[in-house]
Formats: sequence, structure tokens, C-alpha cells
Amino acid sequence: MNSVWQRLTLSDLPISQWRVASYFYRLVGALGQWREGSWLLQWADPLGAVLISLVLVLAPFVPNPLIGVLLVAAGAYWVLLTLSENGKPGITPIHLLVLLYWGIAAVAVAFSPVKAQAFSGWLKLTLYLLMFALSARVLRSPRLTSWITTIFLLVALVVSIYGVRQQFFGAEQLATWNDPTSPFADDPRVYSYLGNPNLLASYLLPAIALSAAAIFAWQGWLPKALAATMFIVNSACLYFTDSRGGWIGMVFLIAAFLLLLYVWFRSRFSPFWRIWLLPIVFGTLAALLFVAFLFVEPLRFRVLSIFAGRQDSSNNVRLNVWLAAIDMIRDRPLIGIGPGNEAFNRIYPLYMRTRYSALSAYSVFLDTAVETGLIGLSCLLWLIAVTVDRGVSQIRRLQAKGDPQGFWLIGAIAGMAGILAHGAVDTVFHRPEVNTLWWLMVAIIAGKLAAETEDGAGEVKEVEGYEVIKG
Repeated sequence: MNSVWQRLTLSDLPISQWRVASYFYRLVGALGQWREGSWLLQWADPLGAVLISLVLVLAPFVPNPLIGVLLVAAGAYWVLLTLSENGKPGITPIHLLVLLYWGIAAVAVAFSPVKAQAFSGWLKLTLYLLMFALSARVLRSPRLTSWITTIFLLVALVVSIYGVRQQFFGAEQLATWNDPTSPFADDPRVYSYLGNPNLLASYLLPAIALSAAAIFAWQGWLPKALAATMFIVNSACLYFTDSRGGWIGMVFLIAAFLLLLYVWFRSRFSPFWRIWLLPIVFGTLAALLFVAFLFVEPLRFRVLSIFAGRQDSSNNVRLNVWLAAIDMIRDRPLIGIGPGNEAFNRIYPLYMRTRYSALSAYSVFLDTAVETGLIGLSCLLWLIAVTVDRGVSQIRRLQAKGDPQGFWLIGAIAGMAGILAHGAVDTVFHRPEVNTLWWLMVAIIAGKLAAETEDGAGEVKEVEGYEVIKG
């Protein structure tokens, strides 16, 4: 059984043999001689980190077209680095599955009934995947990993502070986000700079996961206090969004983080605590949530509304869109209609129930099946399984070495769990503010895996490079 799982997760995949047989890989290093004489590319990875940081810094504040321009620049820069690569580019099983998913999406475009719209969506997907490729390369470096995560956490703190301010000082509600029949229909929902509370909630999930990781990864009491403050403010802002999908994502995030934290510290526990620690911790958290459910009326009402079925207007919309999406999948089950919300918007009106328009399927899994068929959905699930499996293996390896870089992997996997849980019931993946963060989480894991598997990553293994913030 273990052998089957290893094959499924590509644990024993001979990457070196793939490189030898790959026509694509032969392009790597084509401009190697030019790079040797380039003064600018002596700083190749730091320059890549600057491009990634610009995307993370500007994403919550600027229009999407500007983020698109930055993604184009990041993608072009990755192509340049790859063509001029003198060492090994750090290919991992995660990279291969990302490439496979991109290829499936390209095939979906070829067979799409709305090829122009599907091609536009495929171009956007390509930009996100190129950012993943650049991020995975840059994040092999412990120092640059700490730099990029710190920048993202500081930006997220600004976003969260403004959201908390909206809760206490009020903010104009830009849309009808609450069920109009609800007794809390007039309650404000914060949206900060992102303009939508559900989008804000999904944006904050990786920030919460990485700020929790920073509590353990950063050295010194002052940095740890800053990380704890970030975690508290981000969590409070997410609560104030009143996003039920965001709250569900938070539950999955905390569960994943605690489980992985247990994996990290397990060897230090006595036999008693190895058995009983998790039941005690999860039992205590469940008790606290139950007490909050009993005594916080708005929280109780929002949680109960999840199970209200069609009696809640938001639930009713989602149920109708999900049923229409299932009909779309049934008609084109293998390869879908093509990637992107533009293709969805052209085909969905043929299936939608009266008065229930939608920009996407309100679920990342249904969206994927609609756009790239069951083949694309299977590839996505395979990618998630391999990423988590490889991430856990790297956590164990770094724990054995006592390397605090492992905490960033814990945060990345927990952030993925939170985004996926939220994305399963909401439309968030078509927005660059969230999509870029999803691929950043995947890239953190791929980068650490590449740092281990590639022999030519000498510049990656810097001395205590994680201590970006010192007490």
C-alpha cells in the first residue's frame, strides 16, 4: 500500500531521467554564456524576489490590469532566467503536475465552444503559473523566503487594520451581502481595500497561517510579539467580514496548522502527551467555539444560516448555481468548456435557473470541472495531494535538522487548507488577490523541495538566512 502511495505522489519519480528525455528541458541554459557576462543577473534571485514582492504589495490596492502587467513581467523574467540557467532549475514533481494542468487547460481551449473567451482565461492561468514558477525558484533561498513572507505579512497587517477600523467606525456597504430577511441584514461587513468581505476573508487566510508560522520561525521576543499581533489582528478582521466561507476556511486552517505543529514537536513529548495532546487541544477548541456559539448571537445566527438550506437567500443562490454547474459538467464531462470566468459567463446563461446569474460556479472544484472537465479536476486533486505529501515530508526533514524554515511549510499547507475550504463554497479563485497567494503557498513547498533535491543549490543554503527580523 505504501508503494502505491509513493507512486501516486511521485515520491520516487526519477527527475534526472525526465530531464534527459525532455525536449523542453533542452532549452534550459541556451543563453548560459550570455548570463556569465551579465552584471545584472548576478542578482537573479533577489530581482525575482522584488518582482514577487511588488505583486504582493500592490495586489490589495490597485486595479487588476496593473497586477496583470506585473505578472507578465514576472513571467518574462522567469523565462529569461530559465533560458540562461547555468545550474539545475529545481524541477520537482509539483512542477511537473503544474505543467500537466497547464497542458490540460490548453487542450480545453482547443475544444472549447467559446475559444476566444477560453483563450483569454488560459492566458491569465498561464500568468499565475509563471508566477508560481518564479516564486518556487526564488523561495529555495531561506533568506528570500523570510523576506517575501515578511513583506506579505506587513501588507496584510495594513489591510487588516483598515478592516478592523471599518468595524468600529463604519463603512459604506457596497452591495447587499446579507440575507435581506435576516434580523442582522443591516449589520456592516468589513471589506477593507478589497471591496468585498468574502474576498477579504480569503485573502486573510494565508496571512493568518503565515503569521502563526512566524511566531515560531522568527527569532527574538519582539519579532514574535509582532507575529502574534499580526495573527490576532488578521483573525479579528476575518471574523468581522462575517464570511461564513471564510470562517469554514479558518476552521480547516487551524486544524491543519495544529496537526502539523504536532508532527513538528511530537518527538519532544512524553508517551502520555503523544496520545492525549491532540484530543485535549481539539476538545478545548471545540468547547470554546460552542460557548461562543451559545453566547454570541450574530455568530450563532450566521453559523445556523449555513444549515438553513434554501431558506437563506445566499444559500439558495449557491444551490441553484451549483445545480447549473453540474448540468454543464454532465454535458462536457471530460475536458470542459475552457478556463476562465469569461468562458463560464458565455456558457452559463444556457443552463442557469431564472434570476440566478453568477460569475462562476461558487466552488473551485466545480469551477475546475466546468472549465477543464473531470480530467482537469483529477489533475488538480493530484497536484494538491502531491504538494501536501511532499510538504509534510519536508517538514519532517527540516524538523530533524532543527531548521525553523519548516514552520513556513506548516503555514503554507495550513494556508492552502484554508483557501481550499473557503474556495469550495465561494467565488474567490478568479481574483488575482487570492489566486496569487494560492500559488505562493504551493511555491513555498515546491521551493523547499527543490532546495533539497537539486545538488546545485549552493547559494540557497545560506547561514541562518531566516533571521530577517532580529530581536
